[in-house]
Amino acid sequence: MARKDNLTNRGPLSGSSRSHAMNSNKRKWNLNLQKVKVMDENGKILSVKVSARTLRTLKKHNQLAK
Repeated sequence: MARKDNLTNRGPLSGSSRSHAMNSNKRKWNLNLQKVKVMDENGKILSVKVSARTLRTLKKHNQLAK
């Protein structure tokens, strides 16, 4: 399960990079993954990999373990 957000299951996006001459090459946009410790419903602390956007949401809702 490489390069996936463990909480939201978001993965990398794929597409094409275009040159000025409109030449096309396949490319991939990876997630900005961060390792954080999260508390689950039972109060257990888990270490998970989440994207930076998910981390922002966790901080907003005070879900991070201290």
